[in-house]
Amino acid sequence: MTPAIGRRAAFALGAAALTLPGLVQAQTVRRNARLVIGFPPGGSSDVVARLYAEKLRGTYAPSIVVDGRPGAAGRIAVEHVRDAEKDGTVFLQTPASMLTVQPHVFPREVRYDALTDLIPVSTVCTFPFALSVPMNHPARTLAEWAAWSRAQSGETPWASPAAGSVPHFIGIMLGRRLGLRLEHVPYRGGAPAVQDVIGGRLPLFIGVLSEVLPQHGTGLRIIAVTSDSRFSKLPDVPTLAELGYPEQSAEEWFGALLPAGTPAPVVQGLHAAIRSAAAQPDLVEALGRLEFLPTTSDSPQAFADRIRRERDLWGVVVRESGFRPEG
Repeated sequence: MTPAIGRRAAFALGAAALTLPGLVQAQTVRRNARLVIGFPPGGSSDVVARLYAEKLRGTYAPSIVVDGRPGAAGRIAVEHVRDAEKDGTVFLQTPASMLTVQPHVFPREVRYDALTDLIPVSTVCTFPFALSVPMNHPARTLAEWAAWSRAQSGETPWASPAAGSVPHFIGIMLGRRLGLRLEHVPYRGGAPAVQDVIGGRLPLFIGVLSEVLPQHGTGLRIIAVTSDSRFSKLPDVPTLAELGYPEQSAEEWFGALLPAGTPAPVVQGLHAAIRSAAAQPDLVEALGRLEFLPTTSDSPQAFADRIRRERDLWGVVVRESGFRPEG
């Protein structure tokens, strides 16, 4: 029996169910739920999870708490949900790279498969990366920066938030396309790298746009973004695709997943509740303050297809980059 829910939520869930393949009836859960993340409090993953947990309260579960399980670069949280109850009371929010990049970067450490050990439900938001240089750097465009780099003796240092991260591979492939001799400097997170760019100790940082946007025009200069279209707050900053490098276009997303074996009606119930939450103006506004865009998948199957497609793509990128973290 489907538990009683509010009239508005019931309408939203019922309408979503009618559009799903097989007309699976969406169902909520009766017990309180946990939304598991792999990163500590205060970061963007935690903030996004708390925003959604509040919106999903009553539409998916009576109450939802955010359960942070940091460690092993986020893998501990994924493994915890993989092994959790299969009744919908435990679900995961994770960055895309945990599912699409890390299996190629850390093949011995990653002990899960997003498509067999978990059930993809939906993306919850997306956000782009940006290329930034010190404010006093002579280059104002990517072409000028490339020309400046070629004029330097030896390799030009540049930074990303972590070795094996999406920005790291964007930089590797872009450097090859530009024919540059670059030296990657991995940091533990974007914040310290941003400070070194502002201080002029690094000539280039590739990282999450929201981490550099507040300093744009004062401490640093953003010269390109990796999104498919220009960012509304940076109308004069081109995309990599515009500059002739569409293969380096990339956006990170956070996605929700359930343990494999969770009943299909519960999967559809969470999917419909996420779609409803993402359309609410106050959540859109709150995510906008992080420079994140609420985006959801048309169906759980569409999300699974996206993971498979992007995982295959990043496999090629990692192999071609020659990256060997365990070599």
